[in-house]
Amino acid sequence: MTAFFALLAFDIRLSFRRGADTMVVVGFFVLTVVLFPFAIGNDTALLARIAPGLVWVTALLAAMLALDRLFLADFEDGSLDQLLVSEMPLELTVLAKAAAHWVTTGLPLIVAAPVLALVLNMDRAGLAHLALSLALGTPVLTLIGAIGAALTLGARRGGVLISLLVLPLYIPVLIFGVGVVTAAIDGIDASARIMALGGLLLGALALAPLAAAAALRQAAR
Repeated sequence: MTAFFALLAFDIRLSFRRGADTMVVVGFFVLTVVLFPFAIGNDTALLARIAPGLVWVTALLAAMLALDRLFLADFEDGSLDQLLVSEMPLELTVLAKAAAHWVTTGLPLIVAAPVLALVLNMDRAGLAHLALSLALGTPVLTLIGAIGAALTLGARRGGVLISLLVLPLYIPVLIFGVGVVTAAIDGIDASARIMALGGLLLGALALAPLAAAAALRQAAR
């Protein structure tokens, strides 16, 4: 576990030192959400009604922007070969890199989402549940995205291929994530939807590192 936390800290420092991935993801998220009031107009009731789905879809798309670079640098500079033969299981390596990716891209989305939801006139009753649903859902997006990033490693137009691979798998996360927020706004008990998101997160934690590690071994051959 010492090696796991060392790799996690190293990837986080490297991402913040470059800063580009975080800025692109957050910038895309903010600009896309802010554009919708200009497109729809002054209909605040309509904006409030679509705000949960709009914020979630935009966050989902923003989270995909940096997925193609999750393992790319290690693949290009030969570090992936060292990771394959290291004492730490490759599955833990995948988990560490996915966690670092989430900290630098998913966590800023969670922080920005409630503010942008207010821009869309979303009911304040759903703000806490929006943050909670994103806190449970964005790690699932990252873990599923890690499988796509590993499968398309070294391929041309890898970003497009990742989108085609992972978008269908993101649909359950999107459905339950939006459902948590809309239930809270409507005054309905959202615990079942929250537990469903938690179940998806546990399943992704168990299965995604195994699948991504197998794809990385195949890519390194």
